[in-house]
Amino acid sequence: MAPKPHLDRVAGPADLRDFTDDELTMLAQELRTETIETVSRTGGHLGSSLGVVELTVALHAVFRTPFDKLIWDVSHQCYPHKILTGRRHQMDSLRQKDGLSGFTKRSESVFDPFGAAHSSTSISAALGFTIGRDMGQPTGDAIAVIGDGSITAGMAYEALNNAGSEGRRLFVILNDNDMSIAPPVGAMNSYLNRLNMPHASLGEIAQGFMSALPASLREQALATRARACGGPPDATMFEHLGFTYIGPIDGHSMPDLLATLRIAHARAEGPVLIHVRTVKGKGYAPAEAADCKYHGVSKFDVASGTQSKGRANAPSYTAVFGNALTDEASRDPTIVGVSAAMPNGTGLDIMGKRFARRVFDVGIAEQHAVTFAAGMAASGLKPFCAIYSTFLQRGYDQIVHDVALQKLPVRFAIDRAGLVGADGATHAGSFDVAFMANLPGMVVMAAGDEAELVHMVATAAAYDEGPIAFRYPRGEGSGVELPARGGVLEIGRGRVLREGSKVAFLSFGAHLTEVTLAAEALEARGISCTIADARFAKPLDHGLIDQLARHHQVLITVEQGAEGGFGAHVLHYMANSGLLERGLAVRTMTLPDRFIEQASPAEMYRDACLTADDIAHKALQALGIEALARGQNRATLS
Repeated sequence: MAPKPHLDRVAGPADLRDFTDDELTMLAQELRTETIETVSRTGGHLGSSLGVVELTVALHAVFRTPFDKLIWDVSHQCYPHKILTGRRHQMDSLRQKDGLSGFTKRSESVFDPFGAAHSSTSISAALGFTIGRDMGQPTGDAIAVIGDGSITAGMAYEALNNAGSEGRRLFVILNDNDMSIAPPVGAMNSYLNRLNMPHASLGEIAQGFMSALPASLREQALATRARACGGPPDATMFEHLGFTYIGPIDGHSMPDLLATLRIAHARAEGPVLIHVRTVKGKGYAPAEAADCKYHGVSKFDVASGTQSKGRANAPSYTAVFGNALTDEASRDPTIVGVSAAMPNGTGLDIMGKRFARRVFDVGIAEQHAVTFAAGMAASGLKPFCAIYSTFLQRGYDQIVHDVALQKLPVRFAIDRAGLVGADGATHAGSFDVAFMANLPGMVVMAAGDEAELVHMVATAAAYDEGPIAFRYPRGEGSGVELPARGGVLEIGRGRVLREGSKVAFLSFGAHLTEVTLAAEALEARGISCTIADARFAKPLDHGLIDQLARHHQVLITVEQGAEGGFGAHVLHYMANSGLLERGLAVRTMTLPDRFIEQASPAEMYRDACLTADDIAHKALQALGIEALARGQNRATLS
């Protein structure tokens, strides 16, 4: 490992303010190497972090963090920031249980003033800090760093509009690398590309310090302004919104960054937007060459860039969905796919490779994606709106108002359902069952295994009576044989996989494997178990629930979602049907009423008390039988 004499002198950002500009340049080189070495051991978001190394150094050198509030949008690019803010020696715990978060986190450091992991929140938060400052709170300037992908979202425009009208001193750094998780789309990306000619204007403030800018930024500024603005020759879109626009700046030139930030810091009176051009994955050849720019990587070999991904035993749920939808689309030309900047992550890229004109990536704009899909459904198309559970939360009003209320047949493919691992609580798919199953006319399904997912894709394609949703987890399936083609399921009808007489398990979703292990452990103790796969949270299979309630001593529902979801709907039905008045012991197993911190998915479900051992333990408690210590049920099974 190469020595890092400059980085070794940094205990916190205050130390950077004693460095010369040349030393800051050398520090950035060492910081980039440190970031590569760290992520090679832990995995994580590499490309985005490498793209902001110089910017991170310059911001901490110019601004007085943590008094000044540096807010990273999404914050998946925050690894260099963490290294410089006293967490260098903890970086090997990144994204692991009890370790550093892969995102900024208020409880982790005073240098993380605002937590993030979803996009497009930074400008709103920065404006909130600015109002706090101006109303006497002990805080300094607020600086929002937002990417060209994140600024496509509606919330960012709302914040720009509000901040411009307020006219308060505020800094927005637009980190333009022409690359989000997938290449950015839309008119804003085209507009930024038009701005990326030599162009440096500071509006009214510029007249006071244009001469102080580096010569490379002054040259051709006036000559290229009219061509670059994309609007009237005297203003960019951002200036029309009330911002002073500066840029574009070379985000890897420390002299340009330092000069620009220092001038803006010294002279700004109102809101300033500094347009910085960077390269995602900068300084690491394998990342720069990769299509994904090493956005998210597992552990890898630094010399070759080869990632050490384990061999999958079964196809991922995401791939199963993508292939099943493509197969359905080959038979039905009205099927279309909608993604909110995640075609690869949701599997829609599989359909896109075959039917490019029928897959639409709308950018980081979940609200728009939902209503866009609703419009397509109203036109007679069959839209599959594929969005991660955690991001679908951002489009909930549109699901209610634009889809469910109008009974439009939008198909929601909800990926990353349940606990997802190293990304932690911000990305957990905990709440979609509860918020979807409460909507009138909504059909809500969950796949017990990957074969069931194929059937649910076919079911959704065939269903035209209203909105329908199906959820499935991250990662590989259980290895069951996949059908050649999905069959259309009867709406609201579950299935019984094993018949017993004492304990009935009613499973909803992909925790079916753990339920099966729990039942086998109980059978080893002579306790007869029934295993039923509900398939539907709405409408419920009332006949199945009646049967299970009448012929067993214990009924346990199991799901990979929060309280208020599937189990709550089952209890509501049973209470109103008198099924709770017959001595039946009923238990619901859900995620607990708290956020589950990052760890492996298995560790997270253990923390949530949803392992096979926990399920068996719950059944024994309900039967009044002394349970084995945690872990012994699985040992007995083995």
